[in-house]
Amino acid sequence: MSDFLTWDHLDGLIAGLYIVAGVLFIAALAGLSKHESAKSGNIAGMAGMGLALVATLLKASQNAELDPYDDLRGVGVTLLIVLLTMSVGGSIGAWRARTVEMTGMPELVAMLHSFVGLAAVLVGYNSFLDPNAPTVGAEATIHDVEVFIGVFIGAVTFTGSIVANLKLSGRMKSSPVVLPHRHLLNLCVILGSVALLFWFTSFDGYAADHAALIPLLGMTALALFLGFHLVAAIGGGDMPVVVSMLNSYSGWAAAAAGFLLDNDLLIITGSLVGSSGAILSYIMCKAMNRSFISVIAGGFGSDGAVSGEVRDYGEHREIQADGAGDLLANASSVVITPGYGMAVAQAQYPVAELTAKLRARGIDVRFGIHPVAGRLPGHMNVLLAEAKVPYDIVLEMDEINDDLADVDVVLVIGANDTVNPAALDEPGSPIAGMPVIEVWKAHDVIVFKRSMATGYAGVQNPLFFKDNTQMLFGDAKDKVEEIIRNLST
Repeated sequence: MSDFLTWDHLDGLIAGLYIVAGVLFIAALAGLSKHESAKSGNIAGMAGMGLALVATLLKASQNAELDPYDDLRGVGVTLLIVLLTMSVGGSIGAWRARTVEMTGMPELVAMLHSFVGLAAVLVGYNSFLDPNAPTVGAEATIHDVEVFIGVFIGAVTFTGSIVANLKLSGRMKSSPVVLPHRHLLNLCVILGSVALLFWFTSFDGYAADHAALIPLLGMTALALFLGFHLVAAIGGGDMPVVVSMLNSYSGWAAAAAGFLLDNDLLIITGSLVGSSGAILSYIMCKAMNRSFISVIAGGFGSDGAVSGEVRDYGEHREIQADGAGDLLANASSVVITPGYGMAVAQAQYPVAELTAKLRARGIDVRFGIHPVAGRLPGHMNVLLAEAKVPYDIVLEMDEINDDLADVDVVLVIGANDTVNPAALDEPGSPIAGMPVIEVWKAHDVIVFKRSMATGYAGVQNPLFFKDNTQMLFGDAKDKVEEIIRNLST
């Protein structure tokens, strides 16, 4: 290092990079709040992460140089290890980003959350075993509490995210795993963890006294079980909220790791992710007319079996692609309400093409998006943006509901629970009180589905049997393409 910039002078540079990166992360969150600014928000986030990585390399080099047991050669070795690790992780991330389908995005996000949780657990144990960690006095107690809380949050996030990944990918049944006295069991786990915390902080000089590992390992086992049980007890219908909740957990786990590593940027970033995830979870629960606590304690989702009261709604009516094309051709206004079925069929591109053709005919086309459509917050919005659907015609549920009575045709593509009138008309329904897109108010409704099966919440949908509803059975992508061909003739 030159006299102009010594290792000691790097503290100011690293702190400056942390501040700029933190501001960029805040700008990223602000940009992601709107369709029009989402791309710039992503760019801001990537720029902030780039600066954070530069600061990390500088900090690692500084620590290696200032280590009294190492020499300058240690800086090169440290940088080599960090760069090699980053290259491996970056290569895997780039590969997954290029190969993952949009239908696989929810479970990928859940798995990424598990990595953050595991990292927080490892950082906690590393900090506990650090020979330079404080061992006596108030500073040692604070450090012990930081280690304990960081490991607890990380362990809950780790197993909870793995279960979410298994449910979303279909490798584990989406129906809730209900153990006897599950709420009491969760309470006992939490109380047991608190008792272990008092035991853990009672040791002095714990780095030398490995007996302190006993309460730490005991709490880790309890937290791993709690993460599994919390998410396993939640049904598939609540999975979008679960993913958002786990996002919040991963943020707090990162913040806890930041305290242990004395890394201000990690604390800032973790707090941003944790708080934004919690706010998003609250918004989604409000959109479902459910309390956040009730979702965490156990959701209404099932494995597809009919739940609630079984009723005879009569006979449904069917329509073919040519008939649907005729209805659309003679309409003056159309609303499309997509769901997870559109993602499974990868029908977003034909839907975008159909939208363009209808608009070219002078037909007013808009989209109505339910807050929990799909299996990931904003899932449908991302799909439509990927297919280049104009942002200004993609509306939220509250924006579209008041206009549906004046709409000629509504296309329900792969949606079910989010357009189910039972939520409003049947107090005994498992989804009673959940706000839905009131598509049945339109003049005609065409529902694209593979069969008459229930949705992810396992609830019958009386929409399918209404006089103004017609069912178009088959793969959504194929049927939309058939309609496009009929419109072109």
